[in-house]
Amino acid sequence: MADEVDVVVIGLGPGGEDAAGRLAEAGLSVVGVESRLVGGECPFYACVPTKMMVRAAGLVAEAGRVPGMAGGASVRPDWGPVAARIRDEATDGWDDTAAADRLTGKGVRLVRGQGRITGPREVTVGDQVFNARRGIVLNTGTSPTAPPVDGLAGTPYWTNREAVQATEVPESLLVLGGGVVGVETAQVFSRFDSRVTVVEAADRLLVNDEPESGALLREVFEREGIGVRTGVNVTRVTHDGSEFTMHLGDETLSADRLLVATGRRPNLRGLGLGAVGLDENARRIAVDGRMRAADGVWAIGDITGMGAFTHVSMYQAAVAVRDLLGEEGPPAAYRAVPRVTFTDPEIASVGLTEAQARDQNLPVRTAVVPIAESTRGWIHKAGNDGFVKLVEDVEWGTLVGATAAGPSGGEVLGFLAVAVHTETPTAALREMIYAYPTFHRTVESALADLAAQARGGVRRRPDRAGSGA
Repeated sequence: MADEVDVVVIGLGPGGEDAAGRLAEAGLSVVGVESRLVGGECPFYACVPTKMMVRAAGLVAEAGRVPGMAGGASVRPDWGPVAARIRDEATDGWDDTAAADRLTGKGVRLVRGQGRITGPREVTVGDQVFNARRGIVLNTGTSPTAPPVDGLAGTPYWTNREAVQATEVPESLLVLGGGVVGVETAQVFSRFDSRVTVVEAADRLLVNDEPESGALLREVFEREGIGVRTGVNVTRVTHDGSEFTMHLGDETLSADRLLVATGRRPNLRGLGLGAVGLDENARRIAVDGRMRAADGVWAIGDITGMGAFTHVSMYQAAVAVRDLLGEEGPPAAYRAVPRVTFTDPEIASVGLTEAQARDQNLPVRTAVVPIAESTRGWIHKAGNDGFVKLVEDVEWGTLVGATAAGPSGGEVLGFLAVAVHTETPTAALREMIYAYPTFHRTVESALADLAAQARGGVRRRPDRAGSGA
């Protein structure tokens, strides 16, 4: 006999956990179904532990910038404290008891196992069946995937999950994939004295970002001793029990460890989408502005294809919850989705890249200003690599995209995301007062460039104040 409940949430990653908790606190009877860890990838294998790794690597790099700036310093990288912090502070040894207790404390009934839709508003988990009077929320996320490279299957390669659980730094590391996971992990392990090479099939790193971002990161990586191979095809991978060898045509690369960071696949297989009229073989679940995928079915998070970010999942959860509760609120809007790659320099972007805007036939102009040309960048000196790029819709006079690459790039992006989201006229942005000396004053210089282009020339407003500055 089926249990009658109001809502069943399948998948308790950040968005699913948040949605289940909100609905329960609103007085609904909620069942949360999870086959792995409550909280999902972000707190255990991605956002949180990897940023602990990035923070530690950043401290090592900063110590190396003391000579010539503040005297002398030496540093001896030690991965032990990093691994211990991930284990003890971030993941509790990959134990989700605290997260599960937090969820059940809000009134959610937690059911462990694989959830499957077996009929309209019906979910089966093992031998338990639940009828969801109001509906089902899907938040099953994604899993790491590997390309069909000859010889790769069956070898003990790493994904992000193994990388964050590492208790030792390998002497050498090959990274297959120059996207976010690949570049962040490559720089972290390099700064802890691993010999690292990144291999990317596309012609640049961070292929989904501005070309200037990939070029900047390549320059920094090569300066730091990280090998970069782009535009290459991996034909075969071998593993002799102690070492990986990657074959790139006539070239071979070898290392103790191999990290595969070439993408992720949505966890949709076996979910029973056909029972509610959805495509069983789809790569994503299409949703409307209220996150509805079918009658009585809402989908949120990575599986919607609107951005594989925790912040997007949480945003969509709030939209879905409002709809389930019958509350008023705006539909989901994605023109200003922020994204940050936590390398050094940080690569932070919002909205459309220049290429994406032109592909949509938008009339745009752009401005790119190096961070080093700002007073704060000049003062910062060591580690001041970066730039600000603005993409302006000429017809409307608003920003449709922006990139802030450099120290604290993710923080600089904050106000640019507001500008893109609210469609603030660039004329109004130029009228603002920008605190001096800050990194974000580079935005003011880029806005001045856009205005100069509109007048027929390119002239930057000087950022430095006073003689000799």
